[in-house]
Amino acid sequence: MIALLRRAKKVFQRPVSLFAFSCIISIFTLLLYNIPFFRFVIDNSNESPLGVLWLTVSLVIIMLLVNFMMTCLTMFCLRIVGRILMAILSVINATAVYFILTYNVIIDSTTIENVFNTRYSEASGFFSWSLWLFIFAFGILPALFCLFQPVTIGKLKKLGIYCGSSLGGILVVALLNINQTLFISQHDTELGGLLQPWSYIVNTCRVFSFMHDKQAEEIKLPDGKITDNEKAVVVLVIGESARKANFQLYGYQRDTNPLLSKQKDLKVFQANSCATYTTAGTKAILEPKDCGDLYELLPNYAFRTGVDVSWRTYNWGEPPIHIDEYLTDSELADMYPDADRNYDGLLFTGLRQRIESSHKNKVLIILHTSTSHGPQYANKYPKDFEFYKPVAKNVEEGEKHVDRLVNAYDNTIRYTDYLLSGLIDTLQTMNDWKRAMIFISDHGESLGENKIFMHGLPKKLAPKEQYEIPFFVWTSENFRTYKSNLPKLLEQHYIFHSVLNLLSIQSPAYNEEYDIFTTPNR
Repeated sequence: MIALLRRAKKVFQRPVSLFAFSCIISIFTLLLYNIPFFRFVIDNSNESPLGVLWLTVSLVIIMLLVNFMMTCLTMFCLRIVGRILMAILSVINATAVYFILTYNVIIDSTTIENVFNTRYSEASGFFSWSLWLFIFAFGILPALFCLFQPVTIGKLKKLGIYCGSSLGGILVVALLNINQTLFISQHDTELGGLLQPWSYIVNTCRVFSFMHDKQAEEIKLPDGKITDNEKAVVVLVIGESARKANFQLYGYQRDTNPLLSKQKDLKVFQANSCATYTTAGTKAILEPKDCGDLYELLPNYAFRTGVDVSWRTYNWGEPPIHIDEYLTDSELADMYPDADRNYDGLLFTGLRQRIESSHKNKVLIILHTSTSHGPQYANKYPKDFEFYKPVAKNVEEGEKHVDRLVNAYDNTIRYTDYLLSGLIDTLQTMNDWKRAMIFISDHGESLGENKIFMHGLPKKLAPKEQYEIPFFVWTSENFRTYKSNLPKLLEQHYIFHSVLNLLSIQSPAYNEEYDIFTTPNR
């Protein structure tokens, strides 16, 4: 072992030229981090075997030349900083490839945004010895080479020759494959999401640009007004990663909704989410229409109109909420020290007192849960709700025992069933109020179908499990009646306009076509 270390030290002490160093880095980047990219190309090209071979070879050449050129420029211009940068990229490359191979993810802007919106408590669920060993072998060791291998930089003239030759080669090969434009455009998301390190570099820039745009002030909606003095309360529960397929209410063969299935006046709708990740899904639930702009959201608009609004969250990744009462799980735990602070039940604590203590006639409570979010489904419910056994502790274990992963996930649905049914029971006894409970999920979840897990794939690529969501409503008697001519499939934007109706808010922003209720005479 000592002899091996000495030999390695001698190798690191021997300088190499910038050309050789860049070639080594380029080849390592190709072989260590981009096998999933080429596997996708081979599996999805409609070319003949000879055509697939030519396309693959062409992409190999282009990738080698691009990485060679960028390594030359980085080392020549940044020197020590360039070494540190390449070492960091090696570790990130290894991490990205691990998640691609293990969870079948694509490193697009959605994935990057999910990374930024993930708390340590959730991210730690992915930590495992296999992850650390993978990062050490394919990230740390190449990073050490980048940091300590002596390099003879050479003159600017040679750099110009290297970069000019690389650009020329890239241009020639690209022109020879001009007929592949359609294939690349059809699969641009997948190809870009599998190409390291460019997938996360480009998409991180896109996310920061998007986040900068979001800092802009919301587009204010036209002023609305409350048209009656009836006491009405709406409790909107935003489910997290709850997929329709595992709800008994939608025909699932397991008894995952033993309580809700017995609730009278519960109306169940078929619905799809507008996205497959929390930030976009939650925004779609709260915004008046599907667009890229940031319009005034439901809680903000209702609050400005005069509604008493309270937001309680055990989650994150929410769009900007501008109300007086925004309560996180830690704040709720301080308010209710006797409640169990480890689960979503905390959000439901003291709701009756909160509603009845309001000084206004219109109350909107929004509960943003986290119950069915992976990778550790088994940690999302009290152990008393571990009805289906045995359970997988996390998604990585669930890859080997999918049935155990489904058991853990189904237990989260039974816990959701308990919370929602208890909420309905509470609302049923508040006879001085018109009451409504709405439950809708931000997106669905994959549980191993086609070896895909969790969520976050681009909508056009995502399996139906990631966007088919539960959407059901309970209302007290004589509150509102449902339309008889609703479409068979609803979307998340129905929430905004239906809640305006329930709270008797008259507004130019209201769209009757996206309201599940009939409009009362005002």
